[in-house]
Amino acid sequence: MQDRDLSGQKILVVEDNFHFRKLLVTILGHIGVAEIREASDGREALEILKTFAADLAIIDWKMDGMDGLECVRRIRRDEETGTRRIPVLMVTGYDENQVMERARDAGANDILVKPISPRGLMRSLGQVIEAPNAFIETEDYVGPDRRRLKAAFEGTEKRYAEPEGLPQGS
Repeated sequence: MQDRDLSGQKILVVEDNFHFRKLLVTILGHIGVAEIREASDGREALEILKTFAADLAIIDWKMDGMDGLECVRRIRRDEETGTRRIPVLMVTGYDENQVMERARDAGANDILVKPISPRGLMRSLGQVIEAPNAFIETEDYVGPDRRRLKAAFEGTEKRYAEPEGLPQGS
């Protein structure tokens, strides 16, 4: 596993499945995350973010109550709490291009497909924390620059090929 110092990070984990939420919290604890808060849906996450200065949020796509897409959209549009620029790693069990595009268009910085591994989680956290995309604010969109996530390939190659314009290993 890549060595990243996450000891000063504060992370919010938003997941309605208790067992998967505890798995994420356990992995984050083992890799040294300073403070972890948990929410079981988007509404609870938005309440927590009013008083918790998270450095990053890990948000599940599909949840009972407010789902992850709506939660990310509301975070990106929130001008009052100062959370609109928080990096968001969206976790989903779906790997179709349409799902990835919808998460990207909602304002997610990166997407991690379940099942996850500690190594995959660390890689995604590293990408979001250490190499963030420029933040864009327009009338129609608030969030990270979406161009990084557009793939120039189809089919099974999308898992192995590097998109044009990205450094190797991104």
